[in-house]
Amino acid sequence: MTRTLARLTAALALSTSGIALASEVQRVDQGVVVTPDSGPAKRVRVVAYGDASFRVTAVPGTDIAVPDSLMVIAKPHGAPQITRTAAMVTLKLAKATAEIRLADGHVQFRDAAGKLMLDEAIRAYAPSVEGKAYLATSQQFNRATDEGFYGLGQHQNRQMNYNGEDVELAQHNMDIAIPFVVSTRNYGLLWDNNSITRFGNPKPYALVGDDMKVSSGSKAGWKADYYLGDKLAVSRQEPTIAYQFIRDQARWPAEAKAQTVASADSGQNTAGKVVGKQRVVWTGTVQPTATGTHKFRVYGSSYFKVYADGKLVMDRWRQNWNPWFHNIDLPMTEGKPVAIRIEWEPNAGYMAFFHNDPLPEPDRHSLWLSSEAGKAVDYYFVAGRDMDDVVAGYRGLTGRAPMMPQWAYGFWQSRQRYETQEQLLGVVREYRKRQIPLDNIVEDWFYWPQAQWGSHQFDKTRFPDPKAMVDEVHALNAQLMISVWPKFYPNTANARELAAKGFLYQGNLTAGNKDWVGPGYLNTDYDPYYPEARKIYFRQVRDNLVKLGIDAWWMDATEPDIHSNLSIDERKAVMGPNALGPGGAYFNSFPLVHAAGFADGLRAATPDKRPFILTRSGFGGVQRASSALWSGDVAARWDDLRDQISAGVNLSMSGVPNWTHDIGGFAVEDRYTNAEPAAQPEWRELNLRWFQFGAFSPLFRSHGEKPKREIYELGADDPAMAASMLWYDQLRYRLMPYIYTVGADTFHKDGSIMRGLVMDYPADRRTWNVDDEYLFGRDLLVAPVTTFKARSRSVYLPAGADWYDFASGAFHKGGQSIIAAAPYERMPLFVRAGAILPTGPAVQYAREQPDGPIVLHVFTGRDGAFSLYEDDGVSPGYEKGQFARVPLAWNEAAGTLTIGAREGGYPGMPAKRAVSVRFHTPGKAEAVDFAENGATGVVYEGKPVTVRMR
Repeated sequence: MTRTLARLTAALALSTSGIALASEVQRVDQGVVVTPDSGPAKRVRVVAYGDASFRVTAVPGTDIAVPDSLMVIAKPHGAPQITRTAAMVTLKLAKATAEIRLADGHVQFRDAAGKLMLDEAIRAYAPSVEGKAYLATSQQFNRATDEGFYGLGQHQNRQMNYNGEDVELAQHNMDIAIPFVVSTRNYGLLWDNNSITRFGNPKPYALVGDDMKVSSGSKAGWKADYYLGDKLAVSRQEPTIAYQFIRDQARWPAEAKAQTVASADSGQNTAGKVVGKQRVVWTGTVQPTATGTHKFRVYGSSYFKVYADGKLVMDRWRQNWNPWFHNIDLPMTEGKPVAIRIEWEPNAGYMAFFHNDPLPEPDRHSLWLSSEAGKAVDYYFVAGRDMDDVVAGYRGLTGRAPMMPQWAYGFWQSRQRYETQEQLLGVVREYRKRQIPLDNIVEDWFYWPQAQWGSHQFDKTRFPDPKAMVDEVHALNAQLMISVWPKFYPNTANARELAAKGFLYQGNLTAGNKDWVGPGYLNTDYDPYYPEARKIYFRQVRDNLVKLGIDAWWMDATEPDIHSNLSIDERKAVMGPNALGPGGAYFNSFPLVHAAGFADGLRAATPDKRPFILTRSGFGGVQRASSALWSGDVAARWDDLRDQISAGVNLSMSGVPNWTHDIGGFAVEDRYTNAEPAAQPEWRELNLRWFQFGAFSPLFRSHGEKPKREIYELGADDPAMAASMLWYDQLRYRLMPYIYTVGADTFHKDGSIMRGLVMDYPADRRTWNVDDEYLFGRDLLVAPVTTFKARSRSVYLPAGADWYDFASGAFHKGGQSIIAAAPYERMPLFVRAGAILPTGPAVQYAREQPDGPIVLHVFTGRDGAFSLYEDDGVSPGYEKGQFARVPLAWNEAAGTLTIGAREGGYPGMPAKRAVSVRFHTPGKAEAVDFAENGATGVVYEGKPVTVRMR
């Protein structure tokens, strides 16, 4: 009776004075705090953010206070209508509703029409590995759901739709952790936790042999045979396969040790390269104790193969200093053994084999997030009209994506690395001489004196006049990007300044870990969690490099990768404690605070220029730091090319619009490095297919280890390859009006450049799982070729649109798979019917002809519209409204294209320009012609013009 009276009193208080008179429900700004009758959470706070978003914070104690979010910069706002019944408190916004059950603090969310979108299930807390100040947290939602899940950052396991998958969010070279999920139900969930987080099964994967019985014959464990050359060196039983980290190498049998030599100039930590062939074979029979799909993970480098009951299920290669996980799903029956065989050529690399049992189907198909260390279950719900609207809502919480300068969407040339000033300048000169379009050249790591990492100084013996180098690059109408790391040798003046204030991590120095340069040097990173440390770091870069006029900033190893191939606990130790707490509690957030501090510095130091940062890792909100991301040191293999598609699309759906990858793959097998004649055809074709994909990636950038990566070097002995690469480079610049508009829309309309098919065609369930195609903007469908010697491939054309083959003009109805031609020189590319595709003149760099002629390609069959965007390409004036739009509209019934009145303007805007139109129709198959069309040409001066199809 007393409890019921208290509830009634509290309800009356909510409806009148707004002051809670009992502990069960307390009204706070923009929301409520509920004290449930039972359940794991003792306090549940729900507050509004705008008209479609809520934050939920649930704690197992009575203190609801949690630290400020690093990801979210928005403050609670909005005016939810709050009502109460005996069982529930409801917060209603214009576009979403949150309902909190008083009995146990359970929260669920509905859309504007009242349809249930997100429904909490299991909530759990446990002691954290980071100590008593932190909690391990877990929250499950939507058990037994059939919705599609996307986002979560960038992962390299060919996963598109994450429903039914397990994903570990832990920053690593090639793997980017962003704890944001987008659903086909048109909501998003941002999990506000900075530590290692798991999507899917909350149970960490265990070594096979620890959680799953393994036997070899009558003996327990794996039979491990170690070979040196063709000779069996040692055979022994091993309980697990566990050579995952540097420290694990101590278990290697002495009889099987081979001589090694250090790898030269790899740019990474490495234990060396084996002299003579080394091989290990593990065989064992695993005994499943549950029926269902068992999930295995191989953590490996160098060459390795996995067989299950004699069937090859994995065949991969990774550079030995950069191992990573590869997934294997095996349907298994309880009590029915499966024979596993793993063959490995170590080359001083790494190997481990992991497993997790099947989950019950309702749990397997749910949204489930679990973190190692936090203060609460803390997340944001974002409702939207569609998936684009959800991404926009996420950016409303974490920050908009500023516009990139227009030159960023041109071609980038890089390699590992230009060793001298003359090498770098020679490449730009050669591009201009050969008339190969180029906007950007990149100076990678190690331009500094060998023993002075972190000095931000050029080695004068190799770069005698850096200012003159930058000036000549600019005189050649190009831009220069330079590599800057968060890493310091402690002997540098910059390191000493930071250390004097306690702003350098000490763990790597204390451990005595040396890097791979020359004799090896002690090194560490700075602590960007101190605001003053971020300012000092930028000032040091500004005073040494920004003053030279350098245009773009390559922030490498920002996971941070302080020392490669340490164990997770060792990584936590060397990246903390930081200004906010232990390294493990903030494991995933370093790249965000580092990039944000640097971007703030650039905006203050060069206020008339748009910042451009390329960073190897990111976190929720990194898009606000003028940052593009790239996929890390991926291998030059067909599988790795294939994996980039889903990796890039899901990163884009995580709210990061600007993404790139190392065309050709960064790390290269010896057969390619050594230019073995038998391997050359495959090397060339791999690079060509990757280049074709790169031309339709948000940023178009070639980079990698030897062989050289310049277009004219790669195609020197292959005229067809050279011609194709030139054609795609020129095509990129022809499409610049379209690309720059799509890029501008990432800011002005919170859009995305690289788009999963599901974003535009969610009603077509077949699009949900397509992981080898994507949309480039809304109008171009890209189908990369990722198989050696393939000259055609299957392409799915989504229902809800019809499609033109870009190469031939052939017309296809949507909702079907076709076999598309994919000759060596071309990649399948399709244009949506109803698209208006603006193209520009042939140029050598992005802004060579800002007043150049525009050809509008109208792909008839449906009504269409496009809003052509223009500005000065470099300044932040767009933030103040200094830009122009030209609305374009195609009326299918009338057969007319209307070029509308120009909207807006900017300093230096061309007063007029030549515009012509080319119409593409279903009944006439012809390739796209970029030449001006005299029959439809007009001089556009900002006033409406109508062009009729003839």
